[in-house]
Amino acid sequence: MPATYGFLSTYPPTQCGLATFNAALASHLTGGTPANGVVRLLSADAVGGGLAVDRTAPRVAHTWHTDTPGGWTAAANVLNRFDVAIVQHEYGIYPGVDGDEVLPLLRAVKVPTIVVLHTVLSTPSIHQRLVLERIVAAADAVVTMTDTARQRLSTGYRIDARKVTVIPHGAGSHSSAPREAHDVPHLLTWGLLGPGKGIEWALRSLALLRDLTPMPAYTVAGRTHPKVLEHHGDVYRESLKALAAELGVAGAVRWDDVYHDQATLSRLIRSADVVVLPYDSTEQVTSGVLIEAVGAGVPVVATEFPHAVELLADGPGLLVPHQDPPAMAAAIRHLLSTPDEAPHLNGLGGAPTLRWPAVAARYQALATRLVQDRATTTAPVPA
Repeated sequence: MPATYGFLSTYPPTQCGLATFNAALASHLTGGTPANGVVRLLSADAVGGGLAVDRTAPRVAHTWHTDTPGGWTAAANVLNRFDVAIVQHEYGIYPGVDGDEVLPLLRAVKVPTIVVLHTVLSTPSIHQRLVLERIVAAADAVVTMTDTARQRLSTGYRIDARKVTVIPHGAGSHSSAPREAHDVPHLLTWGLLGPGKGIEWALRSLALLRDLTPMPAYTVAGRTHPKVLEHHGDVYRESLKALAAELGVAGAVRWDDVYHDQATLSRLIRSADVVVLPYDSTEQVTSGVLIEAVGAGVPVVATEFPHAVELLADGPGLLVPHQDPPAMAAAIRHLLSTPDEAPHLNGLGGAPTLRWPAVAARYQALATRLVQDRATTTAPVPA
């Protein structure tokens, strides 16, 4: 069993889903024991502030300032101090073309390495495909969080499929936040905001529910994505507010422009009657928001993005076509009008395999196997 873990990722107080995921995995995998560490990726436009790192999370052992050329060398040297390196991968967090500066780092890391893939594109550019194929070649093991991503990787890329393991995205425990009683039905979408989130379709579906008594309230929670804010300002959020006014539903929409910590997020999720995921993407193979909603036992209405199709097919929600407000409104109406059916849609809500302790145990088992395999292959041959 590995004694120490080194993690490479964005990290709180940076406000992004990848940072939150890495902090949760690191906390549950190490249990607050000393000698573990995080190599934190930090860009000049990273947004932080106000988020405390869980006391069980490993310390930051090194910061890779991704705006500084050649930072991968020092990052690799720090990761080599640990028994196993766990590397989060998303194209946009590493420097270089399509984040290709992660490649020399992976080649320089000498300890067993697990790369967690948060995106597997079905139609990548030639260079994106090359980068991902080389990442898999350099890693000792690769984790996808859905079987859809595993199949896409194995059939669409030239890789060694034996390296790929499916371990689901972990879900937090929201049991400490009680379900709130309220007279007005509450719809919720949360996460970093930007074009492609499909909030405009949710607003249009809300307008089709005005005949309900009382009409549902809709909370859109989350900061604008920092890269969107940097390049375009808050144009998307303002366009949504204008659309809500045009549709006559502005009074029913609450814009919660904050990045919630775990405690406030739990209360927010548990206050919802339906979580609405109106995403435009047909590529999204991993959604932390989806897994948290399902884990909290709240019914979900989601467009047919890959992770939703895979997870909700077994029951805990309803799927609707992309950009189809009438279908979305009908699904929401069905859940609100048949509350007795909601518990049946929560088939995965209490599944222990989705909880972080179970997920971390699977990473530990994978890491242990890699360490044992490395020890076997490097053991001296008896004379």
